[in-house]
Amino acid sequence: MAERKAAVKAAAEPDFLQFNDLACEGVGGKVIFATDEWFAPASNLLKKEQPQFIASAFTDFGKWMDGWETRRKRIPGHDWCIIELGVPGLIYGFDVDTSFFTGNHSPHVSIQVAASGNHGNIAVFCFGCQLGSEAWPELVSVSELKPGYSDCCHNYFKVNFNHRVTHVRLNMYPDGGIARLRVYGIGQRDWSSVSNQDVDLVALTNGGVCLGYSDAHFGHPRNMIGLGRADNMADGWETARRLDRPKKLKVDQQGILQVPGWEWAVFRLSRPGVIIRIEVDTNHFKGNFPDSCRIEACTLTPDEEAQCIRTKWSSGKWQVLLPPQKLRPHHRHHYSEADLTLSCPVTHVRLIIAPDGGVSRLRLWGRPTKTMAAQTGQHMPASRL
Repeated sequence: MAERKAAVKAAAEPDFLQFNDLACEGVGGKVIFATDEWFAPASNLLKKEQPQFIASAFTDFGKWMDGWETRRKRIPGHDWCIIELGVPGLIYGFDVDTSFFTGNHSPHVSIQVAASGNHGNIAVFCFGCQLGSEAWPELVSVSELKPGYSDCCHNYFKVNFNHRVTHVRLNMYPDGGIARLRVYGIGQRDWSSVSNQDVDLVALTNGGVCLGYSDAHFGHPRNMIGLGRADNMADGWETARRLDRPKKLKVDQQGILQVPGWEWAVFRLSRPGVIIRIEVDTNHFKGNFPDSCRIEACTLTPDEEAQCIRTKWSSGKWQVLLPPQKLRPHHRHHYSEADLTLSCPVTHVRLIIAPDGGVSRLRLWGRPTKTMAAQTGQHMPASRL
């Protein structure tokens, strides 16, 4: 029988989990140095998938573990590794996940960061053991880690650091194992080279971020703004089936189901801009795609955004950007400027699906505006719904 998650546990999760994982291998994150990888490589820290445990799996070096595990240290010092973020940006929090490391987890950890635009030089110095990363700013001081049992494996650390980070140093004291490191934040792109060209204003690599949603039972909405096309259904946004669906379904003249409820997800654009093209991709969602979607947009100041977050987006100045559209399974839906009803700059969008289902990717192509201040970094962190 499936175990139902306790509401108390969900409520205790920190707000920053709604942001993007800037270190994930799926967005280009990589480990460029590690002091020791005897039992399991540090690159496992950045896997997109959740950790797994295989009781019968062993290697020539010992028990196979889905994480980073060093040998039992018998010399002075402690173990550490350097991670190059796939998407440089502002960091709001970390999840140091010790899943399945129950007798071999690292008892303590600290985290330092670097803000550098020269990734190549950092890598060269690192392999030459002359990096000097021990002097980097410390975002997480030496802290105790809990073992990898399901009820305590996620060790959350909220941080406040208003600088663009490119690299992370993870310190283990003195040795042991960690399954995953999630670095939650908002990407910050260098926009100085962007002029008179269309960009995906909601992409996580450009600084787009999810700020709220109605339901994420099977997959988080932030997946929709990831790189490339989705690997599978887990790499998209999928909701539970709504329980208010009519017992017998009917459609209107456009063939769109007439249902009383819908699901939604709100995103802040990387920059204010005029949206001219949209892609809604239901890749992999073949028996669970939404019947229809529509997209709304608005322009919010940082104070207005903060108020919307506090009220869980129950209010807003939404205008229709894309009228209701019938969707197809496992299909890329493209909408041109002629399909859209707004031609003014906007800062936020709301994707609405009816009645429920899954969407793998959302692309909002447009032109960043120079007359409005960039929004990235000027807003408060989002509240989890």
